[in-house]
Amino acid sequence: MRIVVTNCNTTQEMTAEIVRGARAAAGPGTTVTGLTPAWGPQSVEGWLDSYLSAAAVLDTLRTYGEPYDAVVMAGFGEHGREGVRELVDVPVVDITEAAAHLACLLGRRYGVVTTLERSRGQIEDSLHAAGVAQNCAAVVGTGLGVLDLGDSLRTQEAFVTAAERARDAGAEVLVLGCAGMTGLQRVVGDKLGLPVVDGVAAAVKLAESLVSLGLTTSRAGSYAKPLPKRRSWGPTDVP
Repeated sequence: MRIVVTNCNTTQEMTAEIVRGARAAAGPGTTVTGLTPAWGPQSVEGWLDSYLSAAAVLDTLRTYGEPYDAVVMAGFGEHGREGVRELVDVPVVDITEAAAHLACLLGRRYGVVTTLERSRGQIEDSLHAAGVAQNCAAVVGTGLGVLDLGDSLRTQEAFVTAAERARDAGAEVLVLGCAGMTGLQRVVGDKLGLPVVDGVAAAVKLAESLVSLGLTTSRAGSYAKPLPKRRSWGPTDVP
C-alpha cells in the first residue's frame, strides 16, 4: 500500500518530521512518501496562509506523477480537503477529521491543543464541517508558532500547560492540533493522565483501513469529479 502525506507548508524539515511519524504508525507493507509544496507559505498560521496552502497542495498533487493508494493531508484545520477529494481517485484523510473521529471513540468530549490562538477559528470551522464540533470541549493555543515546535522542551512545557486548560474545560481526550507536534503524545500522555491522539498517526491508520476495505470517495453529489474546463494555475502552468 502506498500513502502520500502532504505537508501544508514549504518547510522540508517539517515534512521530514511528519513522514517519520507517519512511517512509525504505518503497518507492514505500507510505504509513506512525503510531499512538500514547491510554493506557498513557510508555515501556515492564519486564513491567508491556509487558502494559499490549499492551492499549493492541490497543485502538488495534480502534478505528482507516481501511483499511490491514499492521501493523508497533514495540515491541522487547513483548507483544501474537499478540493483534493474532487481531484484524486483514492481515499483522502485529513488529520483534523481523523484525530477528532478517533478521539470521539475514546471519550465523550475532546480538546485540541494547537499552536497560536489565531488558529482556533479555522480549527473550529474544520471540526464543524467534519461533523464533530459538538464533541469538542475546547481548542486551546500554546502560544508557539509552527516554526517554534523544533524546541522540544519548550513545546512540551507549553503543551502541558495548554492541555491542562483543555482538561479543565471538560476534555476527556486530547488531540495534537498541529502536524508538527507529531510524536509529542508519547512524551506528554502519561503526565496528563488522558489519551492523546496524534492526527498524523490517526490519519495513516484510517487511510490504511479504507484502502484495505476497498473504499474510496463517493462521486454522488458533493465530491463529484470537477467539471471539465480550462483552469489556469499561474505562469508555470502544467496541463
